[in-house]
Amino acid sequence: MGGGSKYKKFTELDVWRLSHTLRLRIYKMVMYLPQEEKYGMISQVCRSVSSIGANIAEGHGRFHYQENIQFCRQARGSLLETKDHLMFIRDAKLLVEVSPAGIDELLDVCDSIHAKLNGYIGYLKKRKQSDTN
Repeated sequence: MGGGSKYKKFTELDVWRLSHTLRLRIYKMVMYLPQEEKYGMISQVCRSVSSIGANIAEGHGRFHYQENIQFCRQARGSLLETKDHLMFIRDAKLLVEVSPAGIDELLDVCDSIHAKLNGYIGYLKKRKQSDTN
């Protein structure tokens, strides 16, 4: 029984690469949030976006498919949490220097990650099922 995939390194996964890019972009974006949000929104969005790629990486290192799937589901939850934070930042107009279109672009990246993550979970489920047959 194996929990990995055809990819030897988690860094080869498109879904991880895209989540890493999102993380880098959000970390640059939060520098423009008001300083009084340092322990509020900045902390929240940085923790949730960091959790996406970290969970994908941790799941990839697990031996059983089901464990990998569970970590990917946790990554999906963190992704949706990140998306919620971005929508709040946009709608509350907390970023004067960043246009709403810039945040909408990040939300589109979230949607792409969501689709890829669902595809990866589906792939892992198929691999799990084929290994048990």
